[in-house]
Amino acid sequence: ASRGTRAVVGAAWRGPRESDPYFAGTLIADWEARSLGFGYKVPLPTRPHGILAESDGGLLVCGVRPGTWLLRCDGQGKITQQIDVQAEGDCRLGGHAIASADGERLYTTETDYASGRGKIGVRDRRSLRKIAEWETHGIEPHQVLLDGQGHLVVANGGIPRTLNDRKIDIDRMDASLVRIDHTNGQLLGKWKVDDPRLSLRHMAWSRAPQDPDALLGIAMQAEHDLEADRRRAPILAVFDGKDLGIPTRENDGIGYAGDIGPALHDGFALTSHQVDVANLWHPGMPDKMRPIVQLKAPYAIAGWHGPQDGGGVVVSTAYGLARWHPNASANLLPWPEPMALDNHWVLVDEA
Repeated sequence: ASRGTRAVVGAAWRGPRESDPYFAGTLIADWEARSLGFGYKVPLPTRPHGILAESDGGLLVCGVRPGTWLLRCDGQGKITQQIDVQAEGDCRLGGHAIASADGERLYTTETDYASGRGKIGVRDRRSLRKIAEWETHGIEPHQVLLDGQGHLVVANGGIPRTLNDRKIDIDRMDASLVRIDHTNGQLLGKWKVDDPRLSLRHMAWSRAPQDPDALLGIAMQAEHDLEADRRRAPILAVFDGKDLGIPTRENDGIGYAGDIGPALHDGFALTSHQVDVANLWHPGMPDKMRPIVQLKAPYAIAGWHGPQDGGGVVVSTAYGLARWHPNASANLLPWPEPMALDNHWVLVDEA
């Protein structure tokens, strides 16, 4: 088969009604046959959030903040592990996890709800059992990625919350990007944007982080008191390894980016599901953003290589899976059954 004919996406979803049960699994997109089908489906205890692809074609799924469970399934869709983090103490999951560079550990973003402090749960990759807890030197850590040295890069969302996830004391907001040493949990660096009401949420590398030219894109969500301020707020911060900056004030008209993925030669695509658009930012035109997907409720996004290497994205929308690539025709594959996709998905395989 020629390149760019097929994609396998690890996703989570529920039925069309709010009360419908949640599932995780794989969706197989065949561009030439214009079909989208299930690889496997796994029932979930409650609403999920972050998803990690594992080497056997299986998935690791985190419960949504304040998360109480972690679950792993294999490439056949059989649940092989599930843990209840409530048995571990006062910490609850922030919704995202990443495996260590050597594959031995799993890092989960967590909040200690007794103290309100942000934590990284260091877990045994196989058993998911917690073996250490590290400070994130901030509050409400949301997503964690690895840098080129295997150190942790953490987006501290900075929003104080109660255990039932109600935002409180917004005037105490303290969002930050931190780098944490993977050998001992020590703080290696901390960066902030100028506006304390911008929450740093989701992140993506523009290319492999080992590459010295890799950029880290961070999707932001505005928490200003006035709607007019939120509507004007930027939605993208970019970290070049030394400095954290806001390259453009152009935004989505609402100040609320949902997900972010790498796109088009060190650019980023950001979804804004509330205003039905995904925007592209590119370092060649750093003061601009342009809409690339304009469909109802675009949310989960993943980088997609497409017919040439790199640059494309696959985006979930209300109607189905949309793909965008600078050198391929746009395509929209309807969902295999009535379903509402959750916030994140991950490219498992492509051919």
